[in-house]
Amino acid sequence: MLGLAEWRPRGENTGWRRKLTMVKILVTGAAGFIGAHVARTLVDAGHDVIGVDCVNDYYDADLKRARLSWIGERDRFVFHEIDIADHDALPAAPGVMDCATIIHLAAQAGVRHSIENPFAYARSNLVGHLSILELARRSPKRPRLVYASSSSVYGANTKTPFAESDRVDAPVSLYAATKRSDEMLSESYARLYGIEQIGLRFFTVYGPWGRPDMAYWLFADRILAGEPIKVFNNGDLSRDFTYIDDVAAAVVATALDPFKPEGDAPHRIYNVGNGRPVSLLRFIELIETALGREAVREFTDMQPGDVRSTCADIAAITQDFGYAPRTPLEVGIPKFAAWFTDYRQASGSS
Repeated sequence: MLGLAEWRPRGENTGWRRKLTMVKILVTGAAGFIGAHVARTLVDAGHDVIGVDCVNDYYDADLKRARLSWIGERDRFVFHEIDIADHDALPAAPGVMDCATIIHLAAQAGVRHSIENPFAYARSNLVGHLSILELARRSPKRPRLVYASSSSVYGANTKTPFAESDRVDAPVSLYAATKRSDEMLSESYARLYGIEQIGLRFFTVYGPWGRPDMAYWLFADRILAGEPIKVFNNGDLSRDFTYIDDVAAAVVATALDPFKPEGDAPHRIYNVGNGRPVSLLRFIELIETALGREAVREFTDMQPGDVRSTCADIAAITQDFGYAPRTPLEVGIPKFAAWFTDYRQASGSS
């Protein structure tokens, strides 16, 4: 992964040295894709991290536990298996109320899954987010809260690139609606209680230790198995793919660097993407090249809840935190493919 020292903040953020002030940090969703990378980045930098995750069966729990083992190769990491929606269990876990920063990445993910399982999203994404807000409100440390939102909140928006000031009142999936609701809950808690918060709208995150429900994983798995891949909207799609190391760096910087909120409430929302959308067909070509095999393509219609294109305007987070994504898809996909091939063989899937 990129070391934190490789990404120095700019402007009023006066330096990398501020990140060397060691703090205890709560990371929810620590067994998840982004959460595991963020937790490992933090412990590598010398911070004490308390990880929380319910390790549910939305996808292979063995993968989640393997991520925890990967983090646990480092000292300074403690894990509690807790459902964040249990608002009594969370603050009672050892060390949780001592955390000076909260990075809230736990959520029920997946746009398409939300159509079939709406109540799982209400519990995890709405009740769970409220539990974290109450935790921050009652904590004696008055922690900064950095939380995961999603590019899906832009919904049916056709203006590109997507800017934080764009309208986000037309979600095309329940998942998107829950993420926008989380942003509004955070705004209310920032105004009511002065809780310092940053929401991050992630754009199509990919890389090693990723999620099996994401396109890059599904494509790689089926290509290696000689099975056809589904190419939705007949390939007329593009995404702002963002490599996991760049995302982890953005999360850590927004959690630990100086922050000057604007307006009446200490709450800001930022896009985290590459700012360079890539077509689905080019994406497939890169996976084929990295794996050394051609895909059998099955062209089909757009799926419910999907959008044609995404592209992040990253000017705000670049200005405020020096964010500079370093990993183009041509570099990131081979890194994922190398990890995926090794993981597949080790798990007996080859």
